[in-house]
Amino acid sequence: MLVRDTGTTLVGVRLGVLDIGSNTVHLLVADVRPGGRPLATTSNRTVLRLMRFLDPDGSINDEGVEALVQAAKVAREVAAAEQVSELLATATSAVREATNGADVIARIEEALGQELQVLGGESEARYTFHAVRRWFGWSAGEILLFDIGGGSLELAAGSDELPDVAASVPLGAGRMTLEYLPTDPPGPDEVAALRAHAEDVLAPVVAQFSSQPRPDHVVGSSKAIRSLAKLAGSPRPGWSGSPRMVLPRQALGGWIPRLARIPAVARQELPGITADRTFQIVAGAVVVHTAMEAMGVDELEVSPWALREGVLLRYIESLSWAEPSPRTTAANSSAI
Repeated sequence: MLVRDTGTTLVGVRLGVLDIGSNTVHLLVADVRPGGRPLATTSNRTVLRLMRFLDPDGSINDEGVEALVQAAKVAREVAAAEQVSELLATATSAVREATNGADVIARIEEALGQELQVLGGESEARYTFHAVRRWFGWSAGEILLFDIGGGSLELAAGSDELPDVAASVPLGAGRMTLEYLPTDPPGPDEVAALRAHAEDVLAPVVAQFSSQPRPDHVVGSSKAIRSLAKLAGSPRPGWSGSPRMVLPRQALGGWIPRLARIPAVARQELPGITADRTFQIVAGAVVVHTAMEAMGVDELEVSPWALREGVLLRYIESLSWAEPSPRTTAANSSAI
């Protein structure tokens, strides 16, 4: 699908971003053009919870690989039906860290009919930070970013388009559920063990970020954080008068014991907790709360833009402005 601005030859395209993550395979379709804001048209999600398919040796088992392949085929069909000009396919921690990752990537690429870009943890953080910066704008100043997925937690900080410092640690909600909260519902000792583990893993990251200026905005950008904000957060006035969601650390900490006492099947009755998040929301809450404590953060402002929008925005920036058409140039000249 082409989009033209009246009076020029600026041409936009319909792009798809396929994010193969630890919890979902998510396709976002958007119309984009140089200098313009991406306009989302379609969102298609397949819930996998890929951590369930990991064998003890760290490989994704046959059932998991087949689920990935089928999800990739569905995404390809949706992209074709939506007349996507180019599909930007990415994979994150669960695929890149699997011991059979190379074989899994080859199967996914075969299903997609194209190459798959496997992002490192810091690259995830940088793409997401870029999207958050664009959402909040230059006037936001120093930003500290928290983003938690199924396999990893990313943090990034800086005042420019891309972060000055970025880190990724294996504290994702799905991974931590399997390793530390296998009981449903988990007991207090399990929750305490997860918190202690997260503190240990985060200690060097806190030291890495210690030289950064005090942030003007601390932002959370993942689906898990948006869910927790709907549960434990509150709306605040936004810059344009529209509400913005904020997740306070104190309120989140108060919810963790309550969440941990509720069986997973009943958690979806709570505000903001969708069926695909019920099993791992406790681990996500514990990790986010522990990270906020470790970084001295009182609250997170929620950004609706994250990794997929970051990939789209970086692609848009690679496009070139087209020259005005001869007809437009002649018309402008005669008017002077």
